[in-house]
Amino acid sequence: MIRLIFVFLFLFVFLFCSIFIQLALCVVGKFNMEAKKSISLKIVSWAFRCVAFLSGAKLTVIGEENVPTDRPVLYVGNHRSYFDIVLSYSRVPRLTGYIAKKEILKVPVLSQWMKNMDCLFLDRSDIRQGLEVILSAIDKVKNGISITIYPEGTRNRSDEMLPFHKGSFKIAQKTGCPIVPMTINNSNAIFEDHLPFIRRSKVVLEYGKPIYMNELSPEDKKNIETYCHNIIQETYQKNKALI
Repeated sequence: MIRLIFVFLFLFVFLFCSIFIQLALCVVGKFNMEAKKSISLKIVSWAFRCVAFLSGAKLTVIGEENVPTDRPVLYVGNHRSYFDIVLSYSRVPRLTGYIAKKEILKVPVLSQWMKNMDCLFLDRSDIRQGLEVILSAIDKVKNGISITIYPEGTRNRSDEMLPFHKGSFKIAQKTGCPIVPMTINNSNAIFEDHLPFIRRSKVVLEYGKPIYMNELSPEDKKNIETYCHNIIQETYQKNKALI
């Protein structure tokens, strides 16, 4: 219970202070939009690290050297918990937008931070809007911004991952950016497994070797969602031994 209280109090103070920080960032953005985005990423990364610390998450990171730092990438991962974003966003080496569900737009201050960092908001019930989001993500990658997407489409608490949506991979197919498989184990043990309490938990986050579409066989290119699904599922099963 004490961890939940600490996290709640920190988030309350942070979101309250964010009102004034956002006003300052609006001024910065009028003169230098890239600086606004970079500052936003640093502030949110710090806040997420604080949340992870207060929650007692003990994170083991594997393969971080696999993430290219000189170009935008498409992070593709399995989705276990709200803490997937907390734990991974604080580690990105460059500007990165996450594709999130549209309901987050109802949280005014949080949604503004996400907009500052090029996040996109997906309506899973609207196919046309979903296509527009993917097209926007393609434009962002072409402009040097990495994108993170969870192709299962929703949080999944089963050891067997849901099928990956093929459309998620259009971002890499249309831009040629590398795909970085991102596998997370046990993040659901922090919060979702025992709502509303937060408990100290060991979590493993592994970044796989980047996948370049032009290096794949025609069959793997055609079924890229299955190719990536198999890699992440195999990594997930392997890392269960580390929990």
